Amino acid sequence: MGQMGKWISGESPPDEGYWEALLHDGENGRAATLATQTDPWSKEALNVSAPVGPMVTEDKWRDARETMERGEVLELPVVGCNRGGVLVGWNGLRGFVPASHLVSLSPFADEGERYSELRRLIGSRLRLKVIELDPEHGRFVLSERASRLDESRRQELLDTLHPGDICQGRVTSLCSFGAFVDLGGVEGLVHVSELSWGRVEHPSDALEPNQSVEVYVLNIDREHGRVGLSIKQLQPDPWQSVEERYHVDQVVEGIITHVVDFGAFTRVEEGLEGLIHVSELAEGNFFHPRNVVQEGDVVNARILSIDSERRRMGLSLRSGN
Repeated sequence: MGQMGKWISGESPPDEGYWEALLHDGENGRAATLATQTDPWSKEALNVSAPVGPMVTEDKWRDARETMERGEVLELPVVGCNRGGVLVGWNGLRGFVPASHLVSLSPFADEGERYSELRRLIGSRLRLKVIELDPEHGRFVLSERASRLDESRRQELLDTLHPGDICQGRVTSLCSFGAFVDLGGVEGLVHVSELSWGRVEHPSDALEPNQSVEVYVLNIDREHGRVGLSIKQLQPDPWQSVEERYHVDQVVEGIITHVVDFGAFTRVEEGLEGLIHVSELAEGNFFHPRNVVQEGDVVNARILSIDSERRRMGLSLRSGN
């Protein structure tokens, strides 16, 4: 985009003349002082109070671009300023927040007062959105106002959500305890226990990043902006109808999922597991259940008992083969 370099956001860029005036002529289009006549990213133009990190790599610019494309809000420390705005540090990059994109800056302050306000921001942390990247020239522009707009939309969405709602979302990240899902401005968590009626070792076994999913809203903490979600609630619970579909002495095919000292858990169907107690694995004496079965084995087992309330099914191999 002209002298500012390539615009890589999915949204329309700000007026090009505005950016050129900001970065070359000063914040309000007036004749700039010495501090704003130079490159805002240069050491001479910045009142830097903290280091901004090691040498920048292409990976860090890629991370910044992905952050911008996802519309993430970053909470970053202010490490310096000039008369045109403040400098922030993130992931080894130096980012610039123009004064016009700072929420706390008074629009009626004169140039001296504005610079004093900018200096007072050093050491504080701001919630910001990336609005422009120009890796070639090392420029990284952020906005506090854009993040506040997102916060407003986020609050509006939080106010409209209710437990029991069914929403479409996009998986943003996976971790050991669950999956974060973007509902269009609000991120909710699907705990690993809410991914499936079956056993899920890790969320990556059930979902992928950027996958579109339908979710059920379990609970909302409006004060802290937290939303609990579920995927399994949109599927029938297999234990609710287990006694209609299975009966004692029936022989079923299952897959051994876990072998423990006291027996082997066997998946009869998705979300429905039974236990073959060690005493029901085989005739005679054996040192450990693993001497009889291994995870992944397909077995034919006889149903000994069904307890839908306690979600338990007893199985046996001693007369199931």
